[in-house]
Order: sequence, then C-alpha cells, then structure tokens
Amino acid sequence: MSVWRSLWAILGWGMVLAVIYLSLTPQPPPIGGAVWDKAGHALSYLVLMLWFAQLTEPRLPLAAALLALGGGLEVAQGFTGYRQASGLDLLANALGIATGWLAARHLPNPLRWLETCRR
Repeated sequence: MSVWRSLWAILGWGMVLAVIYLSLTPQPPPIGGAVWDKAGHALSYLVLMLWFAQLTEPRLPLAAALLALGGGLEVAQGFTGYRQASGLDLLANALGIATGWLAARHLPNPLRWLETCRR
C-alpha cells in the first residue's frame, strides 16, 4: 500500500471513529430537529461510502459493512439508556450509502487525482 493509500485509509477510519463516537455519546451536538438529524445520518454515511469507495473494489461488501455499522450502532443506542434506536435513522444511513455509491460511480476519484499530482 502506498503512503497516500495509507493516509487515505487512516483519514477514513478516523471518520468511522467520529461516527461511532457521535452515535454513542450521551450528549451529541444539537443539529436542529428530526429532519436535520436524518440529513446528518444520510450525509455521514454518504461521505463514508464515497470516501471508502475511492479506495476499494468491489463496493457491495463496503456498502454491506457500512449498513451493518449503522444497524449495529442503532442497536447499541437502544442499550445505552440515554439514546434510542431508530429505524428511520437506519433508513437515512442506507439512503446515504446508496447516494455515496452512485456518486462514486459517476464522479471522478479526487484521491487518485491527488496521488498523481503529488508524484
């Protein structure tokens, strides 16, 4: 794995850790209501899917792993006593994953472009 690929992977896993933290913290930052909450879920998983889709093929296992992450975090929230699980959050996560998948298929890969510009 190149130095660049290692950096991209580290940044991606940092984003995963941020999603885990924000999903399980007792006091997540307020984002302004249910609609914005669902948009935050969709955007978070869109970014994760788009980021990792630039680093890996095939994408179906990646999408499944991200969906499992979202589902697992929803279940974990139900056990915390201070957060609650939501099927709508999982649906928003799935929408973000699907949108990230489509974006990765149709947009240029900026990480690959950065790798070639820095040589």
